[in-house]
Amino acid sequence: MKRVLSLSFSCFQRAAARFLPNIPSVSRLVCASVACGALLACSPAYDWRTVTNNDDGYEVTLPAKPRSDERRIEIAGQPMTMRMQTAEAGDAVFAVGTVVLPSADPALQRATLDFLQQGLARNVNAKPEARATQIELAAGGRVAGSEIEVKGESGEKKESRTIRARFVARGAHVYQLAIVSDKSPPTEQADQFFTSFKLF
Repeated sequence: MKRVLSLSFSCFQRAAARFLPNIPSVSRLVCASVACGALLACSPAYDWRTVTNNDDGYEVTLPAKPRSDERRIEIAGQPMTMRMQTAEAGDAVFAVGTVVLPSADPALQRATLDFLQQGLARNVNAKPEARATQIELAAGGRVAGSEIEVKGESGEKKESRTIRARFVARGAHVYQLAIVSDKSPPTEQADQFFTSFKLF
């Protein structure tokens, strides 16, 4: 398993160097996984399936069979683990990232949310302008979250990229849902992904 993860993160790093050369390796984890996915064979069809992640406490509908990875990162001087599930369809990658915090400290939650938002936006040399949204709970009800949409150029070839993402903190976890693509995916597909995400 360690060898598999090592190879996968080597793929992250190679892809990140190609597509996202101007930001620190830690903050490019999610979009690096997107670039890594671009190196793999894919189908343009959306083959939706519900994925339940009991370890991280969520369910989500993804457009293809997901790949999973994790790595150690550092946020606000604190070592943490970030786990990723990504699925590719068409020219877009759909990703769910979970950062496992050492505690449910609200200040640390906010620092992690800011870290994720700023990191994604830097991939396309943009500044995130977060707006409020609601994230559903599987048992009913909602919790407050935020969302961003940024567009810009990335990589040596200055290729156009669009990133839509939502963020939410719950207990000792911070979640990031992101769609990264050459152009905006169909609204229906994006809405299905975002609205399907439910926290346990």
